[in-house]
Formats: sequence, structure tokens, C-alpha cells
Amino acid sequence: MYSMKKITAYFVLLCLAALLFGCGEKQKTQILATTKPVHQFTSYLCEGTPITVELLISENVSCLHDYTLQVSQMRKVEAAELIIINGAGFEEFLSDVLSGTSNVVDCSKNIVLHCADHHQHEDHTHEADPHIWLSIANAVKMSENIYSGLCNAYPNYTDIFTANLNKLRDKFVELDSKAQSLNTISCREIITFHDGFSYMAEEFDLNIIKAIEEESGSEASAQELIEIVKDIEDNNLPSIFTEVSSNGTAAAIIQNETNVKVYELDMALSERSYFEAMEYNIRILKEALE
Repeated sequence: MYSMKKITAYFVLLCLAALLFGCGEKQKTQILATTKPVHQFTSYLCEGTPITVELLISENVSCLHDYTLQVSQMRKVEAAELIIINGAGFEEFLSDVLSGTSNVVDCSKNIVLHCADHHQHEDHTHEADPHIWLSIANAVKMSENIYSGLCNAYPNYTDIFTANLNKLRDKFVELDSKAQSLNTISCREIITFHDGFSYMAEEFDLNIIKAIEEESGSEASAQELIEIVKDIEDNNLPSIFTEVSSNGTAAAIIQNETNVKVYELDMALSERSYFEAMEYNIRILKEALE
């Protein structure tokens, strides 16, 4: 027989466990942002509110062509009150999961999209280039789309969202002023070993002669390398550009053939924050093309 003291102690332990572990209930995620730029813009807009913002894709990736959700990520998607996506086809892996849901904010709304460069991606079906955040002007529109979604979902915090949006716009203005240093560069033709820099190139008045997307199993062919060498010689290019997450194999071959310099550009999906990555890109382009 259990004594009354033991029963009381056992009941107290059960109550404490319920408080600590929420009786086994799944904790609600308020906002889930799919990519690092989207997460950073959303987090900035939510500063000063109790709203939590979680990041879905934390890996250092430059493209999501063949991305597969893990079970833990699926749980985050299911728990989210509001899901904020980059849009423009970037989250194809989420299309079935999000079909029919109304709690999604698409950051690509009202942004003029570029046609995707399907070079070396004949097995993918992106209809548009989804790397919209690499244009500062597009990043402003993305932030404004997030702001509208936040105000609709959490109207009690509209004043805070508005103040944060104005501060964020100021940061974009400052970033754009730094980009003006590229007005004086002498070379405006570039070759990239990633097909996601078209929006940045357009905004910075650069002409991408060729964009080679290198993935495992789809490296540049010998004929493409020959064409790149010819493009470098014909245009007297001082440099070529890889992406920080690429293996750089083809670029190294080109460098050995032409003595051209190789620089890395940042997609703002790795270690640097969005503003750090864009400032880095501006500095690199200035150094490489001056």
C-alpha cells in the first residue's frame, strides 16, 4: 500500500513534468522562413515583438534543385502559423506540402522575374531565375511583401513592423550607396560559374557573357571550357567568378590556361549575413574588374 505522502509526492512530480514538457503537446512555431535572406529580413521586421522566427534551411547551399525535407523540417512546416518563402520556384520541394494552404507569404510577389538559365540543368524545370534577393531593389520589395504578410497576420504589431521596415529600408539605401563604387569599373563583362547572379549583374550594370552551373555529375564539358577560354581572350577579361560553395574545378582549369584571376562571389546563403555578403560582393567586383 502506498502512503498518502508518497501519493502526494508522485502527483507533484507529475505536475512538474507537465509544466516542463507541456504534457507532450507540440510547441507552436509562429513563423517559419525558408531561406537565410528571407529569415534575416523577417527577423529584422519582427524585432521588438514576441514573435519567433525560425529558419527552415540552415545548410550552406547555393541552390535547392534536389533538396529533400527531413522529418524534423516537416514538423516545423506543420507547426508554423505563418510560412514565408522566397518564391519564384525556389522552393519547388515544398510545393506539395504547401498546396492548398493559406498561411504562406511569397516574397517574389510583384517582382519582375528573369528567365532561368537552364544551362546544364535540362533535368530541372524552373520557369524563372529564383535568386531575386541578389538585387538590392528586389530585396526591398521582398521585405515589403514580408511586411504586408506580417501586418495581416499580426495586426497588433503593425506600428512596430512599420518602424522596423523604415529602418530596414535605410540599411538598403546605405548598401546601394556602397554599390555606386562600381560605376567606375573599367570591365563590365563577366563569366560566372553559377547561374544565379543575373539580378545582381543587371542592377550593377554588368553583362554576363556565360554562366556555367557546376554540380556534382554535371561539370563543364571540354567544349564549354574551350568556349570560355575564347570568350576570355576575345573580351580581354581580367577575372572569372565562382560561388563560395562551388568546387571551383573548372575555374582552376581555366585559370591555368589563361592566367586569369579567379574570385568568389557570395549568394548570401552561407556564413555571411545578407548585408555582409552583398558588401563583400561589391568589394570583390570592384577589385576584380577595376
